[in-house]
Amino acid sequence: MKKIHVIILIVVLAALGIYLRLSPHPANFAPIGAIALFAGVYLPKKWAIILPLGIMLLTDLFLGFYEWQTMLTVYGCLALTFWVGVKIKNHKNFLTVASATMATSIIFFMATNFAVWAFSDWYPHNATGLVLNYYLAIPFFRNSLLSDLFFTGFLFGSFEMARYLAVSIRQKSKFMV
Repeated sequence: MKKIHVIILIVVLAALGIYLRLSPHPANFAPIGAIALFAGVYLPKKWAIILPLGIMLLTDLFLGFYEWQTMLTVYGCLALTFWVGVKIKNHKNFLTVASATMATSIIFFMATNFAVWAFSDWYPHNATGLVLNYYLAIPFFRNSLLSDLFFTGFLFGSFEMARYLAVSIRQKSKFMV
């Protein structure tokens, strides 16, 4: 991939992430997890880790911050999603991308909700409070999983379709000369 294509891709993904996270949307229906996975697979490592964390930081400046331990867990889960993307880069196919998407969504749900329970005063700090915390978070998990699957499918599908069309056009132009 040429350097200019990487730069354009980074700008488009950042704009998409920022716009969709700041605009009205169903709770937890945002592209940030998909962007982190996509960036890990397709972008150079330096940009791949900066992009999702930068989007989160920039939008959190507008949306507000909460307990630093929970914030650290959210950012850590995004970094983990990027790392998973790097690991599947050479083995990407529908199954690995779909599995990585679902696995990172589940990890995000489990880790961030545990952090909310552990570091906030919202729930009693006992087994009942922990179960209640996860139970009440199920609708948010549904939205998060659906958005991760949707945006991952959109990003990976669009990119691979564009790559296929570019190769196809290049091959056709060679035969026309």
